[in-house]
Amino acid sequence: MHPVTLNITATEGTARTGVATSAKGSYQFPTFMPVGTRGAIKYLSASDYESLGAEIVLGNTYHLMLRPGAETVAHFGGLAKFAGWRGLTLTDSGGFQVFSLNPKVDDDGVTFKSTYDGSNHRFTPESAVATQELLGADIQMVLDVCAPLPSPQPVIRLALERTSMWAQRAHSAHQRSDQALFGIVQGGTDIAMRAESAQRTVAISTGDRSGFDGYGIGGLSVGETREEMIPALASAIAHLPTDRPRYLMGVGDPASLVEAVWLGVDQFDCVMQTRLGRHGTALTSTGKLHIKNQQHALSNDPIDAACSCDVCQRHSRGYLRHLFQVNEPTAARLLSLHNIAFTLNLMKDMRNAISLGRLHILRQEILSIWG
Repeated sequence: MHPVTLNITATEGTARTGVATSAKGSYQFPTFMPVGTRGAIKYLSASDYESLGAEIVLGNTYHLMLRPGAETVAHFGGLAKFAGWRGLTLTDSGGFQVFSLNPKVDDDGVTFKSTYDGSNHRFTPESAVATQELLGADIQMVLDVCAPLPSPQPVIRLALERTSMWAQRAHSAHQRSDQALFGIVQGGTDIAMRAESAQRTVAISTGDRSGFDGYGIGGLSVGETREEMIPALASAIAHLPTDRPRYLMGVGDPASLVEAVWLGVDQFDCVMQTRLGRHGTALTSTGKLHIKNQQHALSNDPIDAACSCDVCQRHSRGYLRHLFQVNEPTAARLLSLHNIAFTLNLMKDMRNAISLGRLHILRQEILSIWG
């Protein structure tokens, strides 16, 4: 029995929609998971993302294990209880953050310095599993090697080999039956290596447990173009089982979301929504809107007339621009709320479109604006 089971209710080509059920709850897919790096989405509370309709939120293992520490989170009953969040949680392995720090990497694991106090830390596939078991998320990710793009072929090959080797070790170390473990596919933009990585990850087993509860596709949206990303993504998906969730990691722009859903991806996460929001950029049904621009100073229009979120229903562009002009923190909060609401509604639109066999139409509409 795998901790995440899929009930696919409709398909259109390779796109699919339905409900994924974990040991502690369920989420509709395709889904977007807002990122709460340190146990909270910046400027927002758990009640905020609950009211927006989020069903699963991502936490960052690297940051949480350094502050407040995985044992502290476990003391409070796990990440969701610690944060007062009633939905589901996923923790990444911390691999992406570790590798952005240029750590010392060897076949056994990584050694890196804390961004908080400069202290040295060692991370292995086994310790990544143990740390995430303490954090208690509904889904945890294996430790992988994320190579930047572009990278020479030998660098991509080494990342693939270590990711595969570490995935087997994580699979063997995983103990919690109420916590799903997702493997991760690497391979850069090389179509053959993506296929190989997917096949090797799916083939991993420990005793009577075969495969992973779901599959992350990592190492994309790290410097390559969307035109380079799509074939690599399609190559990986072709070798992943249809009865497990597929998760494209770190991708959240509307064009990439719809293209990946079209290929059969089920879940996504991205910091873009809140990062753009903090700097005054809103995602709208007609494209990006830069609220700080002078043209909005006297505008009584909402950010997006097609959006039903509370920010759009309540506040004018002129007011929001004023908040940014005077460095009022509420400005970042309100645009972050809107951008997450916009993305969650986009995913809902895609689910409905698949159910009606109209995703091909919605896809062209989104690409005409965001492509």
